[in-house]
Order: sequence, then structure tokens, then C-alpha cells
Amino acid sequence: MKKALSIVVTCVLLLSAGLACAETAPPPAPVASSKAPGAQLAQQVSLLTGIAISPLLGSSAYGCYLWWKAPEEKRASLPWFAQPWFWVTGLTIVGLCFIKDTAGNALPTAAKKPFDIIEAFENKFSGLLATGAVVPFLMMIHQETSVPQAWFSAMGLAALDFTGLYYVIIIPVAMIAFFFVFLASNTINVLILLSPFTTLDAALKGIRLVLLGTVLGTALVNPWIGAGWALVIILFSYLISGWSFRLSHFGTVYLWDFFTLRSRRTRPQATGNRMFLGRRTSAVPARTYGELSRDGNGRLVFHYRPWLILDRRELVLPAGAYSAGRGLVNSEIIKLEGDDYRTAFLLPPRYRGHEAELVKLYQLNEVRPIGLRAMMKWLNEFFARKEQPAPA
Repeated sequence: MKKALSIVVTCVLLLSAGLACAETAPPPAPVASSKAPGAQLAQQVSLLTGIAISPLLGSSAYGCYLWWKAPEEKRASLPWFAQPWFWVTGLTIVGLCFIKDTAGNALPTAAKKPFDIIEAFENKFSGLLATGAVVPFLMMIHQETSVPQAWFSAMGLAALDFTGLYYVIIIPVAMIAFFFVFLASNTINVLILLSPFTTLDAALKGIRLVLLGTVLGTALVNPWIGAGWALVIILFSYLISGWSFRLSHFGTVYLWDFFTLRSRRTRPQATGNRMFLGRRTSAVPARTYGELSRDGNGRLVFHYRPWLILDRRELVLPAGAYSAGRGLVNSEIIKLEGDDYRTAFLLPPRYRGHEAELVKLYQLNEVRPIGLRAMMKWLNEFFARKEQPAPA
């Protein structure tokens, strides 16, 4: 999978390098725009990256720009995201989120989290929508200026029309690059949901805003500097794509279970139960999603699919003493190591309150408090101790 993704990233770099050469070569014929075709694509790469960082803001602002620049008689033919009903609604939602993030810092975390949950769903939906709708339009918007044909002409292939082939290649590559950046950006929403501190939430939102500002700022200064910085972000997003995907999926499952009160309609199954690997084990990364069961030899076996769709694999857990850990928010399956323990699996909220059933199904040692619940139990026992009378 990584090898195939490496080829995709290489295609992005080669296309950009080729268009850079096309810009420096003398054009065979004038184009409609005063800007060189390569510079136009460089701006498209920056714009694509900016929209991926904040999909709703980027799509709405881009649609507003298209509507504002278009002649009045052509506005009705603009795509749906450039119509006022969409970009006015989108910018309004972005404004409300900004008010929530600034004024909401004074609110308790429990009061702010429901709005963060709604924003997380909105971000995921708008990101997937932009991947399939906005990105293809963005890469084809300058078709009338013969951008691809100017590139092939600079390579000495002016007699051949490869425009169709160019779009067949560039649009899927752009969609994949957009998806990588969106995945990396979406992890900020997941981290905000998992964070118990409003100050950390504000810091994470600030990081994304600064990153978006650098993409737009460098593109305004020089389109090639902006495209270079955007490609750095795309490459970095690709390198952490596995981590981003696992964290994003963890957040999605966690939200869905919590928001739909799934624990009330779920019972652990004897054949296996879906959960997340708690820490890296035998080269299998943390937060890998799969199904835990016991095999015929009594071993704990974890079955999973990389990226949720690749070939099914299995991981045999090391032998040892395992217990179910019950926390204030979520539960875990832990491996006991003397007086200490390590997290083996993170349980989705659907298993909250079903820890005793998991102990029976997986033949675990016990249910024990963990995290804040363990601390509260220790404090309660400490202050509840009474001085015992001395033996007579």
C-alpha cells in the first residue's frame, strides 16, 4: 500500500516539475490569461491544499470568489458550491464555529464538547464532499486557457492533443493529495474531542489557522513558493497518513458510539468483538481497528485489515495476565505487569458497562478501575481509613 502511495506522490512531484519547465520554455501560442500555465497550476495546488486544511471555509470562500468574479449573466451556470445558498450558509457556519472557539473557552469543557462533536461531523462531511466535487472542478477550471496543451507543446508535442489524458491523470492525483491533507487536518478535530482542556482546544485550532495562513500567504507572495510549501504539506501528510487514518477512524467510531448511546443496544459477542489496539504490538501500530477473539488453543488473537480494506491479518497477543479496565469515560483491556499495567486494547464506548461480560468471554482476571476512576478509588480508600485499636 505504501509503495503504491509513494508512486502517487512521485507523480505529483513530476507533474509539478514538468509544468515548471513548461513555464520557462517559450509558449507556442498566446493563452487567454496573462499568467503562465505553470503558474496557474501552482496556484491550484496551493488552493487545493488550503481547502483540504479547512474544507468548509475553503470551499465556501472559493465559491464566493467564483461568484464575485463571474459576470452576472454567467453566475447561474456556476457549480453548486459557487451559488450563494451554499457559500453564504458555509461562511455563516464557519463564523458560528469561530464564535464558539473564542467565546467558548470561558465555558466548562462539558458544555463545549457537544458543539465540538457537531463540528467534527461537519468537518468530515464537508471534507468528503469537497474531495469528490470541488477538487475535480478546481483542476479543470482553466481548461479554456489550454494549460495542459501548453505543457505538452513545451515538450515538443504540440501536434498531439493529450488534454484528455492530462485530466485523467491529474484529477485522481489531486483527489488523493487532497485526501491526505484532509486526513491530517481532520486529526485536529479528533484531538479536540479527546482533549479535556479548552486551552488545548484553542491551541490546536490556532495551529490549523496558522498553517492555512502560511499556504495562502506564500501563494500570494509567489505562486511557486506557495506550490512548493503546499507540496511539503502534501508530502508530510502522506508520511503520517496511516497514523491520521487510524486516529480519524478511532474518533469516528468513538463519536458514533457515544452520540447514539450504542452501549444500550450492544452486547459483547462470544465470537469476537471489535476494538482498537492500545499500543504498538509486533509491528502492528496503535489504534488499529479489528476483532479480538480466543482461538482453539486459548490464545487471544486480533484479526484486522490494514486501511480497513486490505487482506485480513492476525496478531497473536503475548501470553500474560489480562484484565478489563473501567475508566470514567472509556474502558480498556489491560495487561498486568506486577503492580503496574499497560493498555492492550481501547474499547469503543459501546462496551461501557459491559466489562464484566468481557471478563467472562475472554477469560480475563477481573474488572479493575483505571485512570481517573482508579485515582478516585484510591483517594476514597485513603480518606476512609480509620485508626485500628491496638491489640490487647
